[in-house]
Amino acid sequence: MAVPEVLDRIPLLSGSPRHVEELPGGLTNRNYKVTTPGGCYVARVWASDGELLAIDRDVEYACSLAAAEAGVGAPVHAYLPGEGVLVVGYLPGCRTYTEADLRDSANLPRVAEACRRLHAGPRFAREFDMFDVQRRYLDIVRTRNFRLPAKYLDFMPVVGQIRKCLEVRAEPTVPCNNDLLPGNILDDGHRLWLIDYEYAGNNDACFELGNLWSESDLSLDQLDELVTAYYGHPYRHKIARARLLGLMSKYGWTLWASIQDGANDAIDFDFWSWGMEKYERAVAEFTGADLPRLMDEAARAD
Repeated sequence: MAVPEVLDRIPLLSGSPRHVEELPGGLTNRNYKVTTPGGCYVARVWASDGELLAIDRDVEYACSLAAAEAGVGAPVHAYLPGEGVLVVGYLPGCRTYTEADLRDSANLPRVAEACRRLHAGPRFAREFDMFDVQRRYLDIVRTRNFRLPAKYLDFMPVVGQIRKCLEVRAEPTVPCNNDLLPGNILDDGHRLWLIDYEYAGNNDACFELGNLWSESDLSLDQLDELVTAYYGHPYRHKIARARLLGLMSKYGWTLWASIQDGANDAIDFDFWSWGMEKYERAVAEFTGADLPRLMDEAARAD
């Protein structure tokens, strides 16, 4: 169905005058800024049902409501699963973050503060564990004969060791976005907003920090700064935990890219190259000299 027809079915967005502008970004949605006499909104129109990627649209809606209640997510105005649309408020005066913004150490305390606000908010509607998600993705890739990076399975025994070492000092879960790409962080000049809750779920806060570090390819020093800003102290076991979960982020999202490469022809994007960049960085960590030390530090108190 054409976008204007979809919007016409939403009372909040129907009628005229109406101005519609497609927003950049979005690999599983098409996002449109819709301006009407009643206000300005963002319509998130699904580009896929998300089932293979473990996206549950009802959960996304519930988590978006919770994030808005926490004061860190955009207000939610409408949810029409039959039309494949979620409508949230357009946040005026906001600038979308870039990797350069996250690589500026002056911004890391602000990012940590936004994460703390989200993590202190209402619990989300599901749990998210990248170890479980990665296993589910791997089953899909193998069952459907999608492309698997060379030697990918060679690292599965190490993944098991990492999971066991993290269980020694198991952390309580908090509501996490789990997908803090730079494009999902908005700056209104006073505070940061976190958007896009497709993969949201209750998770270890160190995954949020490690995933953010991974997605923007920050330096190790910047990971230290981010974790320290979040916890208020440079805990070695927290930094090690975030780095190990950042490694799992790279390893798991590699398979997300493999699934998209094999199953999604609705969006013109080179998912395979995107995933291989993550995989190559994961391999460097799996085979690096730091891994034994990180597992030891994550498992014991400072």
